[in-house]
Amino acid sequence: MRAVVQRVSRAAVRVEGRTVGSIERGLMVLLGVLHEDAEEQALALADKVAKLRVFPSESKPIDRSALDVGGAVLVVSQFTLCADTSRGNRPSFVAAAEPERARALYAVFCERLRAHGLPVATGEFGAAMEVELVNDGPVTIVYCPHSGRPVPRAPPRS
Repeated sequence: MRAVVQRVSRAAVRVEGRTVGSIERGLMVLLGVLHEDAEEQALALADKVAKLRVFPSESKPIDRSALDVGGAVLVVSQFTLCADTSRGNRPSFVAAAEPERARALYAVFCERLRAHGLPVATGEFGAAMEVELVNDGPVTIVYCPHSGRPVPRAPPRS
């Protein structure tokens, strides 16, 4: 799975001019499901997002989770996150899961967030959507474990 997670002061998604999901303070998650993904990946990513410490505390600018601050989550499916742009200028989407499988794993992801106690709003799977948000910070975290390259680690702080 691939996800772009943004800390927002508000976010909304519209389909054909009507708002289908909206939140105030919380996280906006654009979620792409890859063909090799299974329920295990959806559950693990939802757990990670629920506990992601990107909100400020009294002493640190990035220290608390959406759970800690009473935030909500808006999840929007976005198969284009699965694009392969390594050849030419036209993206390939062969890595994206088939719609039925992607829809099921998207639902698993959202239900797991709800199981953590987070209010979850969603877009409309497969629809052409307009997403509007106010990125707070800005704080944006990209989660793409299938990138094929190890993530370099920073040296330990002294």
